[in-house]
Amino acid sequence: MRHSASAFGFAFDATLDVLSSIIVLWRYSNAAAVHSAHREYIACVVLGVVFILSSLCILGKAIHDLATKLLPEVDDFLFSVSIVSGLICIILAVLKFMLGRVLTSRALITDGFNSLVGGVMGFSILVSAEVFRHDPTVWYLDGTIGVLIGLIIMGYGVKLLVDMVPRVRQTRHYERFE
Repeated sequence: MRHSASAFGFAFDATLDVLSSIIVLWRYSNAAAVHSAHREYIACVVLGVVFILSSLCILGKAIHDLATKLLPEVDDFLFSVSIVSGLICIILAVLKFMLGRVLTSRALITDGFNSLVGGVMGFSILVSAEVFRHDPTVWYLDGTIGVLIGLIIMGYGVKLLVDMVPRVRQTRHYERFE
């Protein structure tokens, strides 16, 4: 589906997934920082900011598509990519959730949430494309799903900031790291 808000969100979320994985890698990059609560909280704050910024982009595209009544174009290649990427993202999400629970890492669990959102977006492209293919009067489904996903990402980003900014302030003098 060319010009799809869900496809844009999916591509944007793939970029966000890579960025959030880099942030989690930074969190564990220093042997001395493996048990650093301060570093964990900083990673979560950065993830929260990135989530909010990406949600604004996704919301902007989805709202624009709804306002201009942009009709999605069905593309078979995107179907294939959506299925494969959706499955991979969901598998990654499960693995990140399990590893985050074992390591008690909120940053890793947040990264898993991001992968889960990517998987949901991949499958939402399929659903909205099939619905549009059978009933073109439901052209707004793709943009509506984009708005919903953007709001979910924004809500999670705001929750991360509300939870983690006070913790960063509390722990900034407790631990030193490079």
